[in-house]
Amino acid sequence: MKVIGVKFRGDNHIYKFATDDELIKEKDYVLAKLEKGLSLGRVIEVLDIPFASSLPLIERKATRKDLAQNAKNAALEKTAFQFCLERIKAHGLEMKLIRVECLFDRSKLIFYYTADGRVDFRGLLKDLVGRFRMRIELRQIGVRNETQMLGGIGPCGRELCCSLFLKKFSPVSVKMAKEQYVSLNPEKISGLCGRLMCCLAYECPLYQSFKEGLPSAGEKVKTDNLEGKVVRYNLPRQSVYIETEEGKEIEIPVEKLRESIKGENL
Repeated sequence: MKVIGVKFRGDNHIYKFATDDELIKEKDYVLAKLEKGLSLGRVIEVLDIPFASSLPLIERKATRKDLAQNAKNAALEKTAFQFCLERIKAHGLEMKLIRVECLFDRSKLIFYYTADGRVDFRGLLKDLVGRFRMRIELRQIGVRNETQMLGGIGPCGRELCCSLFLKKFSPVSVKMAKEQYVSLNPEKISGLCGRLMCCLAYECPLYQSFKEGLPSAGEKVKTDNLEGKVVRYNLPRQSVYIETEEGKEIEIPVEKLRESIKGENL
């Protein structure tokens, strides 16, 4: 058994599967079962890691017939997307179509959209069923899911986390930005989706652990011949910034501050 990483059309995430087919290599196409059903994906990597029994097995390597089916599905998605846009405009619906997905076996067409509230799409649904003669699902998603689907480059210059590896969205709050002394400028702490950046949650636990037993920002401290109030902490530099009465900001190692606090408590 070996472990392979697979990407599926319209999804940038890499899914891990196991296979006993020694002939499968990178760039090959395989069929595997996802929650929504059988899907065709491309092998992105063959991993040199121990096989985990919890990993699902692929169904099989894709055939030419499977690839032809996949191409037809992709063409149908484009046709369905354009037709749906036209019918949304004709019905005057307040909704934004994001993506159309055709399941591999053509058992269903899924139309993903965003909207500020509920949408009465009964007329649209009737048009879609009449045009494509298959099961239709209109699925409303949030703006974070929209950005995850469309992808893009974040302020850091790298591909969006949600598009690349995040499978679930964790709660993110302004308090997390405050914990890390990040500027509260909305433009600097918001992602492409307009919501708080997911990465604000990554280092927050480290900052909370780092500041345990230390005075909060604004508290007065004294170390050697230096006295002032704590302004902020710098986790990467393992330091703390203190502002003196003269308004001068001085950086000192956090261990030095801990020793001073320990000495005061003796």
